This record gives sequence, C-alpha cells and structure tokens, in this order.
Amino acid sequence: MKVCELTLVPIGVGTSVSKYVAGALDSIRDMEGITYELNPMGTILAAEDLRTLYSAIELMQEAIFEKGADRVYSVIKIDDRRDKQRDFHDKIKSVQEKLKK
Repeated sequence: MKVCELTLVPIGVGTSVSKYVAGALDSIRDMEGITYELNPMGTILAAEDLRTLYSAIELMQEAIFEKGADRVYSVIKIDDRRDKQRDFHDKIKSVQEKLKK
C-alpha cells in the first residue's frame, strides 16, 4: 500500500481555500483504487500502486486550477512500504496501542 500526505495550496486566491479543497476532493470522489481522508492541514491518500496515487494527485491539482487558481504549491510525501500490506489507519492504530502501555 502506498500512502501519501498531500497538501495543495492555491496561491493568490485569498485566505479562504475551502472551495478549492472541496473541488480537489470532488475530483477523486469516485476514483477506483484510491482512498482518502481529509485532515486540517491536507489529505491522506492511499492506493495499491504509484500510478493510481499520482493520477489522483494530478486530478486534484487540475481541479484547483479549474476553480480559478493560477498557481498551486504542492507538498507531497509518499510512504511506499513493500514488506507488509498496511493502510494509513494501521499506522495510527500502531501508535495508539503503544501510547496505552
């Protein structure tokens, strides 16, 4: 499972960016092979392969341009773990279990 932490920042559109975030998420809502979870600072994406992950990122970035942004700053972090099949919820659960000890 490939997990990505993605932050897309439209530049020059003012301080409120929720319509751009909504447009970006809407662009991948029905995309097969991708799961996502919005958080206050970005979006976590997960896919079985990098091609799907990069396709989702491209769709999201293009959606922001379609909403009227002339520039988008992107921060992309990818965890490509191949020794175990894990999703992003497993990573959180592992830390939470250690906090209980």
